[in-house]
Amino acid sequence: MGQTEGGEAMTNLALNQDSDEEKRHRLGDRLREARKYLGLKQEEVATYLKIPRTALTDIENGQRRVEAIELTRLAKLYRQPVAYFLGEDEAGASLPVDVAHLARQAVDLSQQDRDELGRFAEYLRARSRAA
Repeated sequence: MGQTEGGEAMTNLALNQDSDEEKRHRLGDRLREARKYLGLKQEEVATYLKIPRTALTDIENGQRRVEAIELTRLAKLYRQPVAYFLGEDEAGASLPVDVAHLARQAVDLSQQDRDELGRFAEYLRARSRAA
């Protein structure tokens, strides 16, 4: 391999590392949002994971990699699919955390209950416009 090819490979590697860092930050942001939405403290989540609170802080700040087992446990605790945290769940990732949570809850409802939920959402929207 010539010097030019080696230099290009190193540049591509550096770009991928930047991309990995960005992904860790996005993952950390999603994890933090989900924890806060559920009203959990870092100490509680760290105890659940059996890691120091500072390690959870580093995860949420994108400064520490998350092990697959940790991510699976966090997804279960936060009631979100792992794909949501990885940004692979396009529909869920584009929704605010609370709306995505409502959508997941609605999936298990009967069609009649979902229709009623839709009517209730329309009522709430009309009420907020009138206020």
